[in-house]
Amino acid sequence: MTDETDHQDVQRVVLVTGPSGAGRSTAIHVLEDLGYEAIDNLPLSLVPRLLDGPALGRPIALGIDVRNRDFTAGSLIEGIDRMTRMPEVDCEVLYLDCRAEELLRRYGETRRRHPLAPVDEPGAGIAREVDLLAPVRARADVLIDTSDLSPHDLKAELARWFETGQQARLTVGVHSFSYKRGVPRGLDIMFDCRFLNNPHWEPALRPLDGRAPEVEAFVAADPRFAPFFEKVLDLLLLVLPAHVEEGKAHLTIGLGCTGGQHRSVAMAEKLSAALAQSGWQVSKRHRELERRAASGAGQPTVEVGRA
Repeated sequence: MTDETDHQDVQRVVLVTGPSGAGRSTAIHVLEDLGYEAIDNLPLSLVPRLLDGPALGRPIALGIDVRNRDFTAGSLIEGIDRMTRMPEVDCEVLYLDCRAEELLRRYGETRRRHPLAPVDEPGAGIAREVDLLAPVRARADVLIDTSDLSPHDLKAELARWFETGQQARLTVGVHSFSYKRGVPRGLDIMFDCRFLNNPHWEPALRPLDGRAPEVEAFVAADPRFAPFFEKVLDLLLLVLPAHVEEGKAHLTIGLGCTGGQHRSVAMAEKLSAALAQSGWQVSKRHRELERRAASGAGQPTVEVGRA
Protein backbone atom coordinates (compact mmCIF):
# COMPACT_ATOMS: atom_id res chain seq x y z
CA MET A 1 0.00 0.00 0.00
CA THR A 2 1.48 3.36 -1.02
CA ASP A 3 1.56 6.52 1.05
CA GLU A 4 -0.89 8.06 -1.41
CA THR A 5 -3.52 5.50 -0.39
CA ASP A 6 -3.83 7.15 2.99
CA HIS A 7 -5.01 10.35 1.34
CA GLN A 8 -8.75 10.84 1.56
CA ASP A 9 -8.98 11.60 -2.19
CA VAL A 10 -7.43 8.28 -3.25
CA GLN A 11 -9.68 5.23 -3.49
CA ARG A 12 -8.02 1.93 -2.66
CA VAL A 13 -9.39 -0.95 -4.77
CA VAL A 14 -8.47 -4.61 -4.37
CA LEU A 15 -9.49 -6.89 -7.25
CA VAL A 16 -9.92 -10.43 -5.95
CA THR A 17 -9.71 -13.22 -8.50
CA GLY A 18 -8.33 -16.70 -9.08
CA PRO A 19 -9.59 -20.15 -10.09
CA SER A 20 -12.96 -21.33 -8.81
CA GLY A 21 -12.54 -23.18 -5.53
CA ALA A 22 -9.36 -21.38 -4.50
CA GLY A 23 -11.09 -19.31 -1.80
CA ARG A 24 -12.25 -16.14 -3.53
CA SER A 25 -15.59 -16.00 -1.69
CA THR A 26 -13.86 -16.55 1.64
CA ALA A 27 -11.43 -13.76 0.83
CA ILE A 28 -14.27 -11.37 -0.02
CA HIS A 29 -15.93 -12.06 3.34
CA VAL A 30 -12.64 -11.62 5.20
CA LEU A 31 -11.94 -8.29 3.49
CA GLU A 32 -15.44 -7.14 4.36
CA ASP A 33 -14.74 -7.96 8.00
CA LEU A 34 -11.50 -5.99 7.69
CA GLY A 35 -13.49 -2.88 6.79
CA TYR A 36 -13.67 -3.07 2.99
CA GLU A 37 -16.74 -2.28 0.91
CA ALA A 38 -17.10 -5.75 -0.63
CA ILE A 39 -18.84 -6.34 -3.97
CA ASP A 40 -18.80 -9.78 -5.56
CA ASN A 41 -19.26 -10.54 -9.28
CA LEU A 42 -19.69 -6.94 -10.37
CA PRO A 43 -19.72 -6.84 -14.20
CA LEU A 44 -16.46 -5.39 -15.46
CA SER A 45 -18.33 -2.81 -17.52
CA LEU A 46 -19.74 -1.31 -14.31
CA VAL A 47 -16.41 -0.84 -12.54
CA PRO A 48 -15.76 2.62 -14.09
CA ARG A 49 -19.18 3.80 -12.88
CA LEU A 50 -18.38 2.56 -9.38
CA LEU A 51 -15.21 4.68 -9.33
CA ASP A 52 -16.83 7.73 -10.90
CA GLY A 53 -17.09 10.13 -8.01
CA PRO A 54 -15.38 11.01 -4.74
CA ALA A 55 -13.50 8.35 -2.82
CA LEU A 56 -15.45 6.36 -0.27
CA GLY A 57 -14.47 6.47 3.35
CA ARG A 58 -13.06 2.95 3.14
CA PRO A 59 -11.33 0.70 0.57
CA ILE A 60 -13.22 -1.44 -1.94
CA ALA A 61 -12.82 -5.17 -2.59
CA LEU A 62 -14.18 -6.42 -5.93
CA GLY A 63 -14.61 -10.15 -6.48
CA ILE A 64 -14.21 -11.10 -10.14
CA ASP A 65 -14.29 -14.58 -11.65
CA VAL A 66 -15.03 -16.34 -14.91
CA ARG A 67 -18.79 -16.41 -14.24
CA ASN A 68 -18.87 -12.66 -14.73
CA ARG A 69 -21.06 -12.07 -17.79
CA ASP A 70 -18.45 -9.99 -19.67
CA PHE A 71 -15.31 -11.65 -18.32
CA THR A 72 -12.23 -12.21 -20.43
CA ALA A 73 -8.63 -12.12 -19.27
CA GLY A 74 -7.99 -9.34 -21.77
CA SER A 75 -10.87 -7.18 -20.54
CA LEU A 76 -9.78 -7.62 -16.93
CA ILE A 77 -6.19 -6.66 -17.74
CA GLU A 78 -7.43 -3.64 -19.68
CA GLY A 79 -9.46 -2.65 -16.64
CA ILE A 80 -6.43 -3.05 -14.38
CA ASP A 81 -4.33 -0.91 -16.71
CA ARG A 82 -7.04 1.74 -16.82
CA MET A 83 -7.28 1.96 -13.02
CA THR A 84 -3.50 1.98 -12.68
CA ARG A 85 -3.39 5.12 -14.80
CA MET A 86 -6.01 6.86 -12.63
CA PRO A 87 -4.28 9.06 -10.01
CA GLU A 88 -7.36 8.94 -7.78
CA VAL A 89 -7.32 5.11 -7.61
CA ASP A 90 -4.82 2.80 -5.90
CA CYS A 91 -5.49 -0.58 -7.52
CA GLU A 92 -4.11 -3.93 -6.35
CA VAL A 93 -4.76 -7.40 -7.75
CA LEU A 94 -5.12 -10.23 -5.25
CA TYR A 95 -4.83 -13.62 -6.97
CA LEU A 96 -5.82 -16.70 -4.98
CA ASP A 97 -4.05 -19.69 -6.49
CA CYS A 98 -4.36 -23.39 -5.76
CA ARG A 99 -2.87 -26.62 -7.07
CA ALA A 100 -5.05 -28.38 -9.65
CA GLU A 101 -5.17 -31.60 -7.66
CA GLU A 102 -6.35 -29.72 -4.56
CA LEU A 103 -9.03 -27.92 -6.58
CA LEU A 104 -10.17 -31.28 -7.91
CA ARG A 105 -10.34 -32.66 -4.38
CA ARG A 106 -12.44 -29.70 -3.22
CA TYR A 107 -14.85 -30.12 -6.11
CA GLY A 108 -15.10 -33.81 -5.26
CA GLU A 109 -16.07 -32.96 -1.69
CA THR A 110 -18.72 -30.40 -2.62
CA ARG A 111 -19.98 -32.28 -5.73
CA ARG A 112 -20.40 -28.93 -7.48
CA ARG A 113 -20.09 -28.49 -11.24
CA HIS A 114 -17.25 -26.37 -12.52
CA PRO A 115 -18.50 -23.17 -14.24
CA LEU A 116 -16.34 -23.86 -17.31
CA ALA A 117 -17.31 -27.55 -17.50
CA PRO A 118 -20.99 -27.83 -16.55
CA VAL A 119 -21.37 -31.16 -18.38
CA ASP A 120 -17.78 -32.46 -18.15
CA GLU A 121 -15.61 -33.64 -15.31
CA PRO A 122 -14.40 -30.79 -13.03
CA GLY A 123 -10.81 -31.50 -14.04
CA ALA A 124 -11.51 -30.27 -17.56
CA GLY A 125 -12.97 -27.01 -16.28
CA ILE A 126 -10.07 -26.51 -13.87
CA ALA A 127 -7.54 -26.85 -16.69
CA ARG A 128 -9.44 -24.40 -18.90
CA GLU A 129 -9.75 -21.85 -16.13
CA VAL A 130 -6.08 -22.03 -15.15
CA ASP A 131 -5.11 -21.38 -18.77
CA LEU A 132 -7.63 -18.56 -19.08
CA LEU A 133 -6.39 -16.81 -15.95
CA ALA A 134 -2.66 -17.22 -16.60
CA PRO A 135 -2.20 -13.62 -17.89
CA VAL A 136 -4.11 -12.27 -14.87
CA ARG A 137 -1.99 -14.36 -12.50
CA ALA A 138 1.12 -12.82 -14.03
CA ARG A 139 -0.22 -9.33 -13.22
CA ALA A 140 -1.05 -10.09 -9.58
CA ASP A 141 0.31 -7.73 -6.92
CA VAL A 142 -0.36 -10.28 -4.17
CA LEU A 143 -0.46 -14.01 -4.92
CA ILE A 144 -1.60 -16.38 -2.17
CA ASP A 145 -1.51 -20.14 -2.70
CA THR A 146 -4.39 -21.59 -0.67
CA SER A 147 -3.57 -25.25 -1.42
CA ASP A 148 -2.41 -25.97 2.13
CA LEU A 149 -4.23 -23.18 3.97
CA SER A 150 -7.19 -23.66 6.26
CA PRO A 151 -9.86 -20.90 6.23
CA HIS A 152 -8.33 -19.61 9.46
CA ASP A 153 -4.86 -19.51 7.90
CA LEU A 154 -6.22 -17.67 4.88
CA LYS A 155 -7.86 -15.07 7.13
CA ALA A 156 -4.55 -14.48 8.91
CA GLU A 157 -2.66 -14.13 5.62
CA LEU A 158 -5.19 -11.67 4.21
CA ALA A 159 -5.09 -9.62 7.40
CA ARG A 160 -1.31 -9.44 7.08
CA TRP A 161 -1.56 -7.99 3.56
CA PHE A 162 -4.74 -5.94 3.70
CA GLU A 163 -5.19 -4.75 7.27
CA THR A 164 -6.78 -1.28 7.32
CA GLY A 165 -7.13 -0.64 11.04
CA GLN A 166 -10.86 -0.19 10.38
CA GLN A 167 -12.08 -3.79 10.61
CA ALA A 168 -15.53 -4.32 11.99
CA ARG A 169 -15.63 -5.16 15.68
CA LEU A 170 -17.19 -8.36 16.90
CA THR A 171 -20.91 -7.72 17.24
CA VAL A 172 -22.53 -9.60 20.11
CA GLY A 173 -26.25 -10.31 19.80
CA VAL A 174 -28.20 -11.00 23.01
CA HIS A 175 -31.60 -12.55 22.30
CA SER A 176 -34.37 -13.54 24.70
CA PHE A 177 -36.90 -16.16 23.61
CA SER A 178 -39.59 -18.62 24.71
CA TYR A 179 -38.84 -22.34 24.64
CA LYS A 180 -42.52 -22.94 23.89
CA ARG A 181 -42.03 -21.27 20.50
CA GLY A 182 -38.78 -23.07 19.77
CA VAL A 183 -35.11 -22.14 19.88
CA PRO A 184 -34.18 -19.32 17.44
CA ARG A 185 -31.95 -20.22 14.54
CA GLY A 186 -28.39 -19.03 14.47
CA LEU A 187 -27.60 -19.06 18.20
CA ASP A 188 -23.93 -19.64 19.01
CA ILE A 189 -24.37 -19.94 22.79
CA MET A 190 -27.57 -20.60 24.75
CA PHE A 191 -28.48 -20.37 28.44
CA ASP A 192 -31.66 -21.70 30.08
CA CYS A 193 -33.25 -19.34 32.64
CA ARG A 194 -36.24 -21.53 33.53
CA PHE A 195 -34.79 -22.52 36.91
CA LEU A 196 -35.22 -18.94 38.22
CA ASN A 197 -38.33 -17.88 40.16
CA ASN A 198 -41.07 -17.07 37.67
CA PRO A 199 -42.81 -13.65 37.88
CA HIS A 200 -45.67 -15.12 35.85
CA TRP A 201 -47.16 -16.51 39.05
CA GLU A 202 -47.32 -13.06 40.64
CA PRO A 203 -50.59 -11.42 39.50
CA ALA A 204 -49.17 -7.89 39.70
CA LEU A 205 -46.12 -8.84 37.60
CA ARG A 206 -47.76 -11.09 35.01
CA PRO A 207 -48.80 -8.31 32.58
CA LEU A 208 -45.34 -6.70 32.76
CA ASP A 209 -42.12 -7.87 31.12
CA GLY A 210 -38.49 -8.19 32.16
CA ARG A 211 -37.71 -4.56 31.36
CA ALA A 212 -39.98 -3.35 34.17
CA PRO A 213 -38.08 -2.50 37.39
CA GLU A 214 -40.51 -4.58 39.45
CA VAL A 215 -39.88 -7.68 37.36
CA GLU A 216 -36.14 -7.08 37.27
CA ALA A 217 -36.08 -6.80 41.05
CA PHE A 218 -38.16 -9.96 41.48
CA VAL A 219 -35.88 -12.01 39.22
CA ALA A 220 -32.73 -10.59 40.82
CA ALA A 221 -34.08 -11.48 44.29
CA ASP A 222 -33.77 -15.20 43.50
CA PRO A 223 -30.64 -16.26 45.44
CA ARG A 224 -29.49 -18.25 42.42
CA PHE A 225 -29.64 -15.28 40.05
CA ALA A 226 -26.48 -13.40 41.12
CA PRO A 227 -24.08 -16.38 40.92
CA PHE A 228 -25.68 -17.50 37.65
CA PHE A 229 -25.31 -14.05 36.10
CA GLU A 230 -21.73 -13.66 37.29
CA LYS A 231 -20.67 -17.04 35.90
CA VAL A 232 -22.36 -16.36 32.54
CA LEU A 233 -20.69 -12.96 32.29
CA ASP A 234 -17.29 -14.34 33.30
CA LEU A 235 -17.59 -17.10 30.71
CA LEU A 236 -18.47 -14.65 27.93
CA LEU A 237 -15.67 -12.26 28.85
CA LEU A 238 -13.32 -15.24 28.62
CA VAL A 239 -14.47 -16.56 25.23
CA LEU A 240 -15.33 -13.35 23.34
CA PRO A 241 -11.67 -12.32 22.82
CA ALA A 242 -10.96 -15.83 21.52
CA HIS A 243 -13.73 -15.45 18.95
CA VAL A 244 -12.17 -12.14 17.86
CA GLU A 245 -8.82 -13.88 17.39
CA GLU A 246 -10.58 -16.55 15.35
CA GLY A 247 -11.85 -13.83 13.00
CA LYS A 248 -15.52 -14.14 13.89
CA ALA A 249 -17.60 -11.03 13.13
CA HIS A 250 -20.85 -11.95 14.90
CA LEU A 251 -21.74 -14.00 17.99
CA THR A 252 -25.32 -14.56 19.11
CA ILE A 253 -26.22 -15.47 22.69
CA GLY A 254 -29.67 -16.87 23.46
CA LEU A 255 -31.43 -16.63 26.83
CA GLY A 256 -34.61 -18.69 27.10
CA CYS A 257 -37.44 -19.14 29.58
CA THR A 258 -40.92 -20.60 29.40
CA GLY A 259 -42.80 -17.61 28.01
CA GLY A 260 -39.93 -15.37 26.88
CA GLN A 261 -41.45 -12.40 28.70
CA HIS A 262 -39.96 -12.13 32.19
CA ARG A 263 -36.84 -14.08 33.23
CA SER A 264 -35.05 -14.29 29.90
CA VAL A 265 -35.83 -10.63 29.14
CA ALA A 266 -34.53 -9.45 32.53
CA MET A 267 -31.38 -11.54 32.08
CA ALA A 268 -30.85 -10.27 28.52
CA GLU A 269 -31.24 -6.66 29.63
CA LYS A 270 -28.70 -7.00 32.44
CA LEU A 271 -26.25 -9.08 30.37
CA SER A 272 -26.28 -6.77 27.34
CA ALA A 273 -25.68 -3.76 29.59
CA ALA A 274 -22.75 -5.49 31.31
CA LEU A 275 -21.17 -6.52 28.00
CA ALA A 276 -21.54 -3.01 26.58
CA GLN A 277 -19.97 -1.60 29.75
CA SER A 278 -17.04 -3.97 29.17
CA GLY A 279 -16.47 -2.43 25.74
CA TRP A 280 -18.30 -4.86 23.46
CA GLN A 281 -20.61 -3.81 20.65
CA VAL A 282 -23.97 -5.30 21.60
CA SER A 283 -27.30 -5.69 19.83
CA LYS A 284 -30.32 -6.69 21.88
CA ARG A 285 -33.50 -8.44 20.78
CA HIS A 286 -36.55 -9.79 22.64
CA ARG A 287 -38.26 -12.16 20.22
CA GLU A 288 -41.52 -12.71 22.05
CA LEU A 289 -41.95 -9.04 22.89
CA GLU A 290 -41.49 -8.28 19.19
CA ARG A 291 -44.30 -10.70 18.41
CA ARG A 292 -46.54 -8.93 20.88
CA ALA A 293 -45.60 -5.59 19.33
CA ALA A 294 -46.40 -6.91 15.86
CA SER A 295 -49.86 -7.90 17.07
CA GLY A 296 -50.46 -4.33 18.24
CA ALA A 297 -49.62 -4.64 21.94
CA GLY A 298 -46.52 -2.46 21.85
CA GLN A 299 -43.43 -1.44 19.92
CA PRO A 300 -40.58 -3.64 18.63
CA THR A 301 -37.59 -3.97 20.92
CA VAL A 302 -34.51 -4.26 18.74
CA GLU A 303 -31.70 -2.10 20.07
CA VAL A 304 -28.01 -1.60 19.41
CA GLY A 305 -25.71 -0.42 22.17
CA ARG A 306 -22.05 0.35 22.66
CA ALA A 307 -20.08 1.21 25.76
